[in-house]
Amino acid sequence: QVQLVESGGGLVQPGGSLRLSCAASAFVYAIGWFRQAPGKEREGVSCINTNDNSTDYTDSVKGRFTISRDNAKNTVYLQMNNLKPEDTAVYYCATADLCSLYGPLYDYWGQGTQVTVSS
Repeated sequence: QVQLVESGGGLVQPGGSLRLSCAASAFVYAIGWFRQAPGKEREGVSCINTNDNSTDYTDSVKGRFTISRDNAKNTVYLQMNNLKPEDTAVYYCATADLCSLYGPLYDYWGQGTQVTVSS
């Protein structure tokens, strides 16, 4: 079983930046970031494959968010720039065999970290 620990959430003003981290207890093939706002369904935000560093992003974050990984540390980062109030949500990372924005493909999930974008 893989354990995931997210960190880096917080309160930020619109237009600000945050960097989320997801540390895995073991090697994983792909990690995805998901988010869930109150009253809304969970949404796939971004993902990355270990073997070739290929990535995917949901349209609403393209050009603002960047996913990256440090394989030596089994850690994935989500750099979030130009944050908007609609980015407010609990952000989760999860593991899968292949990068996808489809949540049911993921096996293990972290506990989540709150991101609040507000003035």
